[in-house]
Amino acid sequence: MSDSPRTTFGGRRAVPPNNSNAAEDELPTEELLGLVPRGVNLEDYLNVTDVHLFKEKWDSNKIDHHTDKYNNSKLIVRRGQSFYVQIDFDRPYDPRKDFFRVEYVIGRYPQENKGTYIPVPIVSELQSGKWGAKVIMNADKSVRLSIQSSPQCIVGKFRMYVAVWTPYGILRTRRNPETDTYILFNPWCEEDAVYLDDEKEREEYVLNDIGVIFYGEFNDIKSRSWSYGQFEDGILDACLYVMDRAQMDLSGRGNPIKVSRVGSAMINAKDDQGVIVGSWDNIYVYGVPPSAWTGSVDILLEYKSSENPVQYGQCWVFAGVFNTFLRCLGIPARVVTNYFSAHDNDANLQMDIFLEEDGNVSSKLTKDSVWNYHCWNEAWMTRPDLPVGFGGWQVVDSTPQENSDGMYRCGPASVQAVKHGHVCFQFDAPFVFAEVNSDLIYITAKRDGTHVVESVDTTHIGKLIVTKQIGGDGMQDITDTYKFQEGQEEERLALETALMYGAKKDIKIEGRVKSRSNVDMDFQVENAVLGKDFKVTITFQNNSPNRYNITAYLSGNITFYTGVSKMEFKNETFDVALEPFSFKQKEVLVRAGEYMGQLLEQAFLHFFVTARINESKDVLAKQKSTMLIIPKVIIKARGAAMVGSDMVVTVEFTNPLKESLQNVWMYLDGPGLLKPKRKMFREIQPNATVKWEEVCRPWVSGPRKLIASMTSDSLRHVYGELDLQIQRRPSA
Repeated sequence: MSDSPRTTFGGRRAVPPNNSNAAEDELPTEELLGLVPRGVNLEDYLNVTDVHLFKEKWDSNKIDHHTDKYNNSKLIVRRGQSFYVQIDFDRPYDPRKDFFRVEYVIGRYPQENKGTYIPVPIVSELQSGKWGAKVIMNADKSVRLSIQSSPQCIVGKFRMYVAVWTPYGILRTRRNPETDTYILFNPWCEEDAVYLDDEKEREEYVLNDIGVIFYGEFNDIKSRSWSYGQFEDGILDACLYVMDRAQMDLSGRGNPIKVSRVGSAMINAKDDQGVIVGSWDNIYVYGVPPSAWTGSVDILLEYKSSENPVQYGQCWVFAGVFNTFLRCLGIPARVVTNYFSAHDNDANLQMDIFLEEDGNVSSKLTKDSVWNYHCWNEAWMTRPDLPVGFGGWQVVDSTPQENSDGMYRCGPASVQAVKHGHVCFQFDAPFVFAEVNSDLIYITAKRDGTHVVESVDTTHIGKLIVTKQIGGDGMQDITDTYKFQEGQEEERLALETALMYGAKKDIKIEGRVKSRSNVDMDFQVENAVLGKDFKVTITFQNNSPNRYNITAYLSGNITFYTGVSKMEFKNETFDVALEPFSFKQKEVLVRAGEYMGQLLEQAFLHFFVTARINESKDVLAKQKSTMLIIPKVIIKARGAAMVGSDMVVTVEFTNPLKESLQNVWMYLDGPGLLKPKRKMFREIQPNATVKWEEVCRPWVSGPRKLIASMTSDSLRHVYGELDLQIQRRPSA
């Protein structure tokens, strides 16, 4: 046959690649060794009449394996741990003359040596680390088995068969989708590569389906809740589909290093038709603005159903969806935010900010960007491919920033290796090291072509690295897991180690570093409310007996959170006369009309102040970002907060601006409470309030959260949330 797979792959490989969990081939119901003699009836041998998997939410299989939260009717178990199966035969089972085994199969071309065909032998005692099935009950015509999987087993959806031995060959049950079994990573199993020994950490990093993502600015940290929804209906299948789309070989899907690396490439759509299209240009005509998403569920379900990338995402969306993917498969994971994150285009551990002679920033020469914040993920696993001590938390980042081995992906990079400067260990450790350790260097580009280093700031980048605290919505500072304290001997040693392993650090400028000036300059931006005027206050401190005349320049820019400027909305030059040992302040008023028409996604304003001391020709430079205070969406709920009872949820928003809001979309989400919903309002007049009501019927008890967002043509990044305590339904 010309179209057979053998022909297609002939001469190169015996079997086509087995890289789809969804694809399958039937195993034959009979595998006979030859002709069956006349008079022999195969029906006389043991025949399977039914298989029971104990797969209800309340059954011990799901409770013991911590999979009872999955909104999925199939059996879901974690590898390396035993589970129960009952097989009913057409007559009593006699272990002396009847022989059978359970078989698990995944993919289209199953092979035992690849772990895609697993014959499970009946054994007298289960052995740690090995597949086996032990008979724990044999009564009437039923046999109950305790089946244990290998802790290195492939993670995915397996088909299950029961095979009975006869002298003439094998008789096998027919394909039955009801007996399909999902096998996941197991952080509760000591032999699993993702084993995590702290129960509170497992509760948070595997089982918590609502998270908090930190954003904003180092001096004005903001947080928003995110619905990971890893247990919602269809999400587990969507996560397996992501690996299928990557054409990831099934035999590698038991390795968390490979799974997380493939995930980091596939969550972004760049170069592989992955889940989310990144967009940082503030134009979102063909999709949903990144700030409007309230969680991962809509994104993953849309990706699976449409088989096309979903528009649009930015770093926290990539991190939120990636976290869902990892937790859903059983890999402990958390979202991390790095404030002042360096995007070092040539990975030379320095961010060069070039100034012109009058103190303005040279946009032509300045190529590196400092992101106000950047979100990535950490996944917990052993690293047998690295020396001892580099397991534990690994950085994995799905935001498409730089190419890694030909694809936009990053990690897993050992956090411990990053801290100690061991950037030689795979994957992408030099890039992560630069994100948290680069120096900020201000360089004046003279008209004669020479460069002079005005100042070096070694503490600006990687100022603060945080994640959500365990068991609460607060912030946990994890900066010390990435770097030693500035100035410590260990910090210098880590940097030297990174340099030794090839991280470049060479100040590519002619001239010399200037000595420290006698004048200190700083400035503060008043808390700025969207749509209102505010002040910027610049202070000068003269620490010398000399009198100085200073020419200063303030530039206000609308910026993306990536630190890239969109446009300048304010520039003001002023002179200051500074008496010996004196202190002077200058206030600059910023009017709402100057910035309102140009605002971007996250309402970031970036101020750059440079000052030239006319007598000494010293240049002082300082930059700061501020995030405008944005109004909130208000959520209210009425009715009995109980599983199975109807509640009415009201979402309200009042337009605080002096202009109408056009094309307003509101989004509402709450895992275990309601499916993600959205509603459109054509226009909201100034100071007008809109209300939206939905009825929900909770199906999960315990602490839950409703999350809402609002987006419009001129105002975005508007959020609201409401904590609820859902009671169990009293038993009758």
